[in-house]
Amino acid sequence: MAQLMGWGWNMINQGYGSTWRAQRRTFNNQFRPAVVSGFHPIQMRQVRILQNRLLDTPEDFLYHIRHAVGSIILAVTYGIQVKEINDPYIETAENASKTIGQLGPGKYLVDVLPVLKYVPRWFPGAGFQRYAAYCRSLLSTFVEQPWNFVKDSWLDGTAVPCITTKLLEELPEGDERAEQEQISKHVAAVAYIGGTDTTAFNAQCFVLAMAMYPDVQKKAQAEIDAVIGRDRLPDFNDMDSLPFISAIVKETLRWQPVIPMGVPHYSTQDDEYDGFFIPKGSMVIGNSWSILHDPVMYPEPEEFCPDRFLKDGEWNPHIRDSVAAFGYGRRICPGHFMATQTLFAIISSVLSVFDIFPPTDESGNPIMLRPAMSPAILSGPLPFKCSITPRSDAAAVLIRQSVDTSSS
Repeated sequence: MAQLMGWGWNMINQGYGSTWRAQRRTFNNQFRPAVVSGFHPIQMRQVRILQNRLLDTPEDFLYHIRHAVGSIILAVTYGIQVKEINDPYIETAENASKTIGQLGPGKYLVDVLPVLKYVPRWFPGAGFQRYAAYCRSLLSTFVEQPWNFVKDSWLDGTAVPCITTKLLEELPEGDERAEQEQISKHVAAVAYIGGTDTTAFNAQCFVLAMAMYPDVQKKAQAEIDAVIGRDRLPDFNDMDSLPFISAIVKETLRWQPVIPMGVPHYSTQDDEYDGFFIPKGSMVIGNSWSILHDPVMYPEPEEFCPDRFLKDGEWNPHIRDSVAAFGYGRRICPGHFMATQTLFAIISSVLSVFDIFPPTDESGNPIMLRPAMSPAILSGPLPFKCSITPRSDAAAVLIRQSVDTSSS
């Protein structure tokens, strides 16, 4: 079904081969740690804007988080500065992302009986073909529109430096150019779609956790105050000095993995696991939720407990890293370096100047929140309410000043 819908260009949906390897290699070159550090000014600029929006309209925090993450991805990948509301690029990405939620192993009969892909759209019961046609049109716009915008700007010398301009500059001459441009175009689109919802959902889960676990929030703020003080905001230079904040990042990824069933793999050869024979070509699904909620490795796994990753202020070597939230093996998400750093920027910056509380009822009593996630292959928190207020008047002033500082 993914192929019918037009997702064949996405390396997540591709089998191992020369095209997959070329895409993966190109993506890794653009998102390796040494390159990602160059994105820090863009990330921090958008996080400062996020703080200001949370100060103005905190009740819209879910939207503000999605907008901030989408703005980071679009600026990094395409050099595009998005509109404050109703940005067409973000709306297209959101609509494209919704089609991912319609996928899932065994959801469509055509995945079990591939011959059904030849059934015409007008045939009774072929609603999946009509939906697939809609998706192909949507995804074509999603892939082509931002790439062509940057390419035209690059050709006339007005493009903002970004990943796409680098990819255009690196295109070879001759017969290989057209093929490599397709690969580069798809790499940009993978970054665009792969980094928006996942990181936004993780950041929203962080807000939910803070509203549910006030003691964790207080401990994090105490670390920030002790290391940084209250006269400035955290930045990426503070990462090594804020281990508890980094532990919150890891625990956020573990607590509510946004791809709970992982990305399906196929066995490249006959294999055996725990006495079970796995024939070559079998679909193998790693249950990320189960791995990250193993009570032996993570006692009381349903609880949000960043301390599990620390021992005497250092990383606990006996606790498995939550990187499993990004997948496994050769198909691990190559954008995980940027994603974790974006989460660090959001979490440290928000906690430095805001308090997050659960909502209250008509009598002013706090309403108990519980994690509730959407039942989809890409799973985010269902809409919830909370109270986000500045920690002090001085914090509010610092927030207002931060946008000018980050742009200077």
